[in-house]
Amino acid sequence: MADLKAGRIIEWHRLSASLSLFRVIAQDGARFPSYEAGQYIALRRDDCLLTRKVKDGDVIRYVPDLDDAGRQKRGSVTHSYSISSAPFETEQGNYLEFYVVLERGKDGVLGRFTESLFRGVESEHNDRLAYVERIVGDFTLAKRAAGFEHVLMVGTGTGLAPFVSMVKQLDRDASSGKRLPARYTLVHANRTFEELAYHRELLDIEARRRFDFVYVSSVSRPTPRDLADPQIGTGRANNLLRQVFGLPSKEPSVATAPTFPRTRPLETVQKRIDPARTVVLTCGNPNAMADIAWIANQTGMKFEKEDW
Repeated sequence: MADLKAGRIIEWHRLSASLSLFRVIAQDGARFPSYEAGQYIALRRDDCLLTRKVKDGDVIRYVPDLDDAGRQKRGSVTHSYSISSAPFETEQGNYLEFYVVLERGKDGVLGRFTESLFRGVESEHNDRLAYVERIVGDFTLAKRAAGFEHVLMVGTGTGLAPFVSMVKQLDRDASSGKRLPARYTLVHANRTFEELAYHRELLDIEARRRFDFVYVSSVSRPTPRDLADPQIGTGRANNLLRQVFGLPSKEPSVATAPTFPRTRPLETVQKRIDPARTVVLTCGNPNAMADIAWIANQTGMKFEKEDW
């Protein structure tokens, strides 16, 4: 069994009340295990508010786990997260980076691990966590995209994490003269512009043109600022993909009507996708991933999803 190692959060960048980026280093300065873009690692926090599972008929929900005095119990919780830093960044800086959301159940109960993170990680002496000294997972380009001419990555929310790791590593490899065997398209949608993590960096990678890469960003709650930005589309990621193939939006309303960025119009993306030669990789919201699986089945694309 892999060892549990002490770590420390050295950077915490809050994008919104419920989304953050953070970096972790080993407490003793040890090197992290080598890994491939798209893999994940287990993190642990000790001061987590615990919950217990309750089943009401066929419905499962989570409620606070209370002690005899009616106080919510605290304890250790381990949770796995995709790594958003690229392998070369970890090799150079000896850190791991993560893009996480404050999880909240339908009944409002906060996720145990992320509640602990967001509760006060920015305060002094609350930056400690542990990590399992093993990085695993087969959601990698080598395992899921080998042999395809076009790799279509669709990330919703923090589901961008494995893809930004992949894209940064591809850009690095291309800068070193490595010939990349495919063309790559990344679609990322989140609620607001502020929550589009890595947006500027991905635009810069696309602009460098070291490899065949197109980045499509979108927000589902656009503001006038977003509507005026030619590099941002509107709508959810699965609905953008439906538009590519002439399929109706899953939620046919004005608020969710999909539009592509004016600098990356619908026709540009359509020309890149030959379903028979495309694999679509997706990570993020389960409902969106299920819809993307349906789209892939309708069009003949190979479908792969991140699913631990």
